[in-house]
Amino acid sequence: MQTEDALIFDPAESAPTLHEPPAVIRDLVSEAGISINGDAPWDIQVFDERVYQLVMTKGSLGFGEAYMDGMWECERLDQLFHRLMGARLEDKIDKWSQLRLLGETLRHSLFNLQSSKRAFQVGEQHYDIGNDVFEAMLDPTMSYSCAYWHNAVGLRDAQLKKLDLICRKLELKPGERMLEIGCGWGGLAGYAAEHYGVEVVGITISKEQQKLARVRCEGLPVSIELMDYRDLTEQFDKIVSVGMFEHVGPKNYAAYFDTAHRVLKDDGLFLLHTIGNSVTSPKTDAWIDKYIFPNGKLPSAREIASTLERRFLIEDWHNFGPDYDRTLMAWWANFDVAWPFLESRYGKRFYRMWKYYLMSCAGFFRSRQGQLWQLVLSKPERGSVYRSVR
Repeated sequence: MQTEDALIFDPAESAPTLHEPPAVIRDLVSEAGISINGDAPWDIQVFDERVYQLVMTKGSLGFGEAYMDGMWECERLDQLFHRLMGARLEDKIDKWSQLRLLGETLRHSLFNLQSSKRAFQVGEQHYDIGNDVFEAMLDPTMSYSCAYWHNAVGLRDAQLKKLDLICRKLELKPGERMLEIGCGWGGLAGYAAEHYGVEVVGITISKEQQKLARVRCEGLPVSIELMDYRDLTEQFDKIVSVGMFEHVGPKNYAAYFDTAHRVLKDDGLFLLHTIGNSVTSPKTDAWIDKYIFPNGKLPSAREIASTLERRFLIEDWHNFGPDYDRTLMAWWANFDVAWPFLESRYGKRFYRMWKYYLMSCAGFFRSRQGQLWQLVLSKPERGSVYRSVR
């Protein structure tokens, strides 16, 4: 019986035959300065002619799956995706592709893909794959979100600067209670408790995250709970949510901010750290949805701002999206170095999937379609003046 990895074509094992593209695909990618079977590091080398049919019938899902199966290669995937997204080729695709996208748009419009019953799916499929992958890829704080690279030396320093920036923006004071919605592996919770003297309640939908976060925060006034944000009932002085809002979904934005409003004290502050889309889009990338973040949806500035009306005031809106490109490339470097120690457990197809994920996301931010926002929010009842922090 063949394993999944045995079905992957490895061009290094034999001299590959390169397959020329249909004119429609050749002409489309040429608008982004990309050639099929060209010599530039961002050009695509096609080893299996089925790639073209997969792209034309399944779009980004077929393109990504073909890469996972070794049907095509590219020396610099990050540069490839930078060019593809920077040229906004998705806006130029013919009607055959628009019909395919219609199904994805309807899926997000008609169904609540982030309901309470589905909330734990992303934890089970992505965050629970194995803490060893994330420990190898991330910095020692285990921060799985954009670092703050201003005057930083290396990934660890950039993540520590991000954690401290958040704490300063929240004006944390000893003795306060802070809620962290989506606490990851406890990096921010532990940092805030240790350096700012606050008590932290962190919630996550990942069993593996909860298990490791509790170990990492042992001895600190930190509680890590496995629960959905809609079940919160206690009151808090401050609230923070880092890299979790991308899993909330437009149908739940009102419930999310209503919950935060209900559990935040009137004089408190709420910091929302989220990836954003430069445009309002009714769909999400099909490959990312299937293999990385099921049921995820990136918000636009308009979607966030419109939902905040009559709920919160925006005290500060900080964009440092280019820092995510650099963060992702640092994660890839760590993962690639650690791969010999992970390979026996995860296999070649996982390696190609993870590379495609990190490199495509780096291209997304480098093209400026991807944004990274930190919003500081308050209730209208708050009396204190807020001064923005950088």
